[in-house]
Amino acid sequence: MGVSDSIKQELPFMTFTTPTGTARYRLPWSWSSFDYRQLCQLLWEQCGEARFETAKVESVGEPRSDGLIDVVTDRGTLSAPLVVDALGWRRVLSSPHYQPPQAPLSRGLEVHPDHDYSGDALDIWIERSIVRRGYGWRVPAGDEARIGVGSYDPGQHVKEPTVALAERLDRDAVAYQGNWFPHRLRAATEDQIFFAGDSAGHCFPLSGEGIRTAFYFGIACGRELRAVVEGRRDRAAALIGYEAFNSEHKRPFAIALALQRLIPALPPRLLTALLRVIGRKAIVDRAFGWYLDQAAPQFAEAQSDTRMPGPSSDAPALVGAER
Repeated sequence: MGVSDSIKQELPFMTFTTPTGTARYRLPWSWSSFDYRQLCQLLWEQCGEARFETAKVESVGEPRSDGLIDVVTDRGTLSAPLVVDALGWRRVLSSPHYQPPQAPLSRGLEVHPDHDYSGDALDIWIERSIVRRGYGWRVPAGDEARIGVGSYDPGQHVKEPTVALAERLDRDAVAYQGNWFPHRLRAATEDQIFFAGDSAGHCFPLSGEGIRTAFYFGIACGRELRAVVEGRRDRAAALIGYEAFNSEHKRPFAIALALQRLIPALPPRLLTALLRVIGRKAIVDRAFGWYLDQAAPQFAEAQSDTRMPGPSSDAPALVGAER
C-alpha cells in the first residue's frame, strides 16, 4: 500500500501467558507496529484530488429522483451518488444505531509508555485476574510500548485493569487511547449506502484486529466505487458486488466469534496445555496462515475485477471516516 515507512518495529513472535504458564510462538509472518499519524499522512499523499473536511453527521435522506443521496451535517447538507459510512461502530447512516452495552461490541484501552527493552514479540495475557472475558497485551513499538486490555464484555470497564497491567510491567500509565470496537460482521450495504470498517463489523473477533481488515474491505469497496465513477457499472451492481464480497467472509468471522466465546471459558490449566500443543510449528503455521488469509495482504496488489460494465456516473463519491 506504499506505507511501509510508517513501520516502527517488526514482531516475528507472540507469547501467550495464562495463570499457569507461558507459550512462545514463532509466526509464519511478522506483526508490524507502526506510527498511526505517519500512516495516515502516507495514505493521504496518495489521494490525488480528494478533499478532507470534518463535520458532525446528523442523518441521511432517502435517495432522490436524480440518484443523489443527501447527508445532513452540522455544516450543511452534502449530496453525492456514492456514499460510504466509515464512521465507526455507531453506523451513523443506518437505523437503528448500535447502543452499548447491549450491542455486540468489545472495548479496549491502551497506554503508551516509553519503551526501553528489546522485545521481539506481541505479548498476550489471558488471565481472569486481569479481565474476565478478554486479554491484555504489550506491543513493542520502537521508542514506546503499547500496553492495554480488551474486554469482550462491553459492560466491563478496562481502565483499572489497563493501569494494573502497566504497573505489573513497571511502566507508567500515560497517553491513553481506547474505544469500543465491534465483534460481529454486519451487512456492508443498506439503503444505497456502502459501509466499511467498524460500521460493517470489519473487526476480526477474538483478536480484535480492525485496521488490517478495514483496509482490506475498504480496498474492495473502493474498487467498486471506482468502477462506477469510471462508467464500468452502475451503483446497483456495485452495491451487489460489495455485499457479495462481504458475505463471503461470514464463515471465518463466525468461527473467530465462536472461539472468542469458548477460550475465556476454558479452565486455565487446560488453556495452557492447548496453547503449548498449538505451539508446534506445523500447527502454528497452519493456524496463523489461515488467520492472515482472511484479509490477505496480496489483495492490496490484486487487479480490479472484470465484471461487465454498467451505466456511467461521473459524479464524486462522499466518504465518511471516523477520526
